[in-house]
Amino acid sequence: MKKEPITLRYIHILGTVVFFTSISSLVILLALYLNQRLQTSLFLQDDHLSSINPLTSPSLSPNSHGSDIAEEELMWRAAKAPRDAAMNETHPKVAFMFLTRWNLPLSPLWEIFFKGHEGLYSIYVHTSPKFTEEPPESSVFYKKRIPSKTVEWGKSSMMDAERRLLSHALLKPSNARFVLLSETCIPLFNFTTVYTYLTGSTRSFLGSFDDPRPMGRGRYNPKMLPHVSLSDWRKGNQWFELSRTVAAEIISDDRYYNVFKDHCRPPCYIDEHYIPTLVNKICPEMNSNRTVTWVDWSRGGSHPARFVRKDIQVGFLDRIRFGSNCSYEGEVTNLCFLLRGSFM
Repeated sequence: MKKEPITLRYIHILGTVVFFTSISSLVILLALYLNQRLQTSLFLQDDHLSSINPLTSPSLSPNSHGSDIAEEELMWRAAKAPRDAAMNETHPKVAFMFLTRWNLPLSPLWEIFFKGHEGLYSIYVHTSPKFTEEPPESSVFYKKRIPSKTVEWGKSSMMDAERRLLSHALLKPSNARFVLLSETCIPLFNFTTVYTYLTGSTRSFLGSFDDPRPMGRGRYNPKMLPHVSLSDWRKGNQWFELSRTVAAEIISDDRYYNVFKDHCRPPCYIDEHYIPTLVNKICPEMNSNRTVTWVDWSRGGSHPARFVRKDIQVGFLDRIRFGSNCSYEGEVTNLCFLLRGSFM
């Protein structure tokens, strides 16, 4: 048999190499193209999917059969959302997130608070799945409920609900600040004061302190090691106000949250320890280490004091509004609290 010339064999080898190299390049380019299209479809397409309303998305419908899958997708989308607020020719928005047990008995006051400030705020309501009443179409709370699950006080379901609210709010890129409220919270100032105070701050407002008492360090579980040590352990008020960056950090966390769900159970209350400890570990420089929601714990017990109509006097409210000193953007001020909790 006649041997093939060496030159011809080299040409065949070179042709084969070029062919497979071209195929590999095409595969890589196709993968990059598909990845870019996927990112665009999720967050960058005319701000449509970034500002998606989870209530109308089929995969996030409250009546969807795969509710756990839908929630995982919600958390994934929120974790991938932009860390900086997108202005898009508008002002940054403050997301007011109401974690309620039933209805909003103080909604008339909030209606007055929000009136005339459309475009500067977003509202999200997490309530009992059994509560199906809808406020009138004229209300600012009309169709503001997110898909909700049952919440048990002191259990991880409370923290799940807070993360659910944060996730929905993060899907709107114009939301820059995130405030957690209960049905018994009231504003202490008008909308303009609250909005300017929050959007003008470079830090979050979250209490996070080392409490040496049994209700502080005494709740720490050594089984949290090596992820969370006693020196990491912090306590704080459940009611927070967060920047978008810190909110995204919280939603992106799986490691520490799973540790808390496994090892922080009553008499350890996850809503008082998880976020204060997490922020202290990963981004303490982004936190002012104080809350803007005034709550009275002076009477002791597991719940703050509640006040009724006869307690509400001008002098009482002014002591809350101007009776403290704190630091705001490097300056001392007596305007420290913007909201008041536990009014009934």
